Amino acid sequence: MNLNPKISRRSFIIGSAAVGSGLALGLRLPPFGPAVVRAADGSPEIGAWVVIRPDDTVVVRVVRSEMGQGTITGLAQLVAEELECNWSKIVIEYPTPGESVKRKRVWGDFSTGGSRGIRTSHDYVRKGGAAARMMLVQAAANQWGVPVSECSAANSVITHGPSKRRITYGKVAEAAARLEVPKDVKLKDPKAWKVIGKPMKRLDTANKVTGKQVYGFDLKLPGMLNAAIKECPVFGGKVKSFDAARVASLGGVKKVLQVGDTAVAVVAETWWQAKTALDQLPVVWDEGPNAKVSSASIAEQLKAGLDAEQAFVGNKEGDAKAALAAAAKKVEAVYAYPYQNHACMEPMNATARYTPDKCEVWVPTQDGEASFAAVLAASGLPADKCEVYKINLGGGFGRRGAFQDYVTQAVRIAKEMPGTPVKLLWSREEDMVQGRYHPVMQCKLVGGFDAGNNLTGLHMRLSGQSILAAVRPAIVEQQKGRDPLVFQGVADAGEHSIGYAFPSLLVDHAMRNPHVPPGFWRGVNINQNAVFIECFMDELAEAAGQDPVEFRRKFMAKYPRNLAALNAVAERIGWSKPAPAGMFRGVAQMKAFNSFVAAACEISVKDGNKVKVHRIVAATDCGYAVNPAQIERQVSGSFVYGLSALFMQECTVKDGAVEQKNFDTYQSMRIAQMPKVETIILQGGGDTWGGIGEPTICVAAPAVLNAFYKATGKRIRTVPLKNHGIELV
Repeated sequence: MNLNPKISRRSFIIGSAAVGSGLALGLRLPPFGPAVVRAADGSPEIGAWVVIRPDDTVVVRVVRSEMGQGTITGLAQLVAEELECNWSKIVIEYPTPGESVKRKRVWGDFSTGGSRGIRTSHDYVRKGGAAARMMLVQAAANQWGVPVSECSAANSVITHGPSKRRITYGKVAEAAARLEVPKDVKLKDPKAWKVIGKPMKRLDTANKVTGKQVYGFDLKLPGMLNAAIKECPVFGGKVKSFDAARVASLGGVKKVLQVGDTAVAVVAETWWQAKTALDQLPVVWDEGPNAKVSSASIAEQLKAGLDAEQAFVGNKEGDAKAALAAAAKKVEAVYAYPYQNHACMEPMNATARYTPDKCEVWVPTQDGEASFAAVLAASGLPADKCEVYKINLGGGFGRRGAFQDYVTQAVRIAKEMPGTPVKLLWSREEDMVQGRYHPVMQCKLVGGFDAGNNLTGLHMRLSGQSILAAVRPAIVEQQKGRDPLVFQGVADAGEHSIGYAFPSLLVDHAMRNPHVPPGFWRGVNINQNAVFIECFMDELAEAAGQDPVEFRRKFMAKYPRNLAALNAVAERIGWSKPAPAGMFRGVAQMKAFNSFVAAACEISVKDGNKVKVHRIVAATDCGYAVNPAQIERQVSGSFVYGLSALFMQECTVKDGAVEQKNFDTYQSMRIAQMPKVETIILQGGGDTWGGIGEPTICVAAPAVLNAFYKATGKRIRTVPLKNHGIELV
């Protein structure tokens, strides 16, 4: 995103107030000496990432979004490690994208997704902490008139070695803020880490437990009105007509309006008044040509792609087609993966206040800059007259990132009521039927063996949706029609590369894009690709008459970190020994988001269809473990997501619209169904840091599916399992 606002020098010096977040930055020009950038309470900024208050409170600025994954705590650990500050005195603050634009994007990328919260920002946020420490120590040395080399910092206290004089950060912060930010910043050797790698308590837990945490759902502003909205249930449809007079006189109703071409909204004193009136509003939709689309017709569209001549190649090694043509034996299977909803606990919402001179939006967003761009476009105002204030998210999982439709709607509604803050809150039903869904996909796999039962070639044909074609079409255009993200987990290189070296391999994709919009759903394309490749590996192992783990190992010599993760779970689960009576095991491994993950499970099956997952062992090599306790929580949480998707979750289409409208038809697993999770953390080190929030989701489903086959002899190739009469108990 390239934003080039026209900002005057005066407006930059004055700064802007981030109402709601507590952040206000500006330049105060004293009579003598350099300028000092200050926070809202007047405390000085020590570099862009750290503010030090007189009482030694350390304000760490974080641009990644907190949505339950613990990112703000991990980032604070990275800063604190280099800052050498008192952990008990740390608080978190969100900078605003508007202020970042004014300061030439000093805080970098605001996006939180793709498990990038820590892995792509660890370097520059650590340098921010280190630079702040260097400035504070230099300020103390200057005050004492001693060489900086004689001074050291620890626990927010600076000490002069020879004289034993001590001073706290708060007492030298003002002087430090006047120093130039050092350009040559050296980071600690990982062996010297004292905060990184420790299971520090999360910084946001207390407010959540006590109810002090304010989500967008809870936000209240003086004079605020509330809006409910309904969009055409068929994607691509429009508003044909509506009778506003029928509800305009209902209690509390302030305005009935059309929002864009596709939606109608009611603004009222309370949200329930708005929702009640909206439910009674007569609306006629122009559903367009997609009104006849169904899940069955979409499935047929994808099925045709399985044997289509044209396809985009994502990974090619040798001549797999020739190898298959010459094979003595072939194994073939077709798998399918459905649409799935993010189903965040907090529905989409945003609060906007518009005047001709200023547009402000308060929003739980995964990408403050994307929200900011949506505000600019919808308001028609320049960047220096817009601002976005980020609020912690009640779930995101990708839905609150690239797609900012709810922000656009909020601004459009607010423009009709200038000067009045309006909170737009989607109903649960609206949130379910207006999602941006996990892409639908089918996959045909063919493996060939020679007369000695040696695998000679594998062809993996994907047929289904491209997220990038909908979200980032410029990337697809640059790739000449190809979506590289479709190949996550089976790519030839990169953060989602395959972990097997087959004699010959072809992975290609026949792009088929139905009208239901796809989106980045936690884990994205590794979820289905892991099911496809890891379940088929078990099928190939069976055809070769070999143990599934041993079969995998044959092709993993070139991928030692994949192999280490696989070996770790196999050893912990006791793979080499017989399973306990009535228990059956399955395994899966994958590289995802630059992490190497594997899972092994033990399940039992009663009456052929009642599955109890007793135990999952999960190995994760993310390079460096910033907070081991949080990694364990993330891994366990990812299995909640992965197992719920496997057993229960599917969005189906009828008459062009999504059928599932609430949690009664789109369920999640219950606490009693949750297996014991044993997390193994492997630290591979090196220059690459891996993600945590998404990688392990993908190995849950194939591990359980492989175990289910061992238990029943039934190979399930389409999910969710509820469609096969199989339930999680």
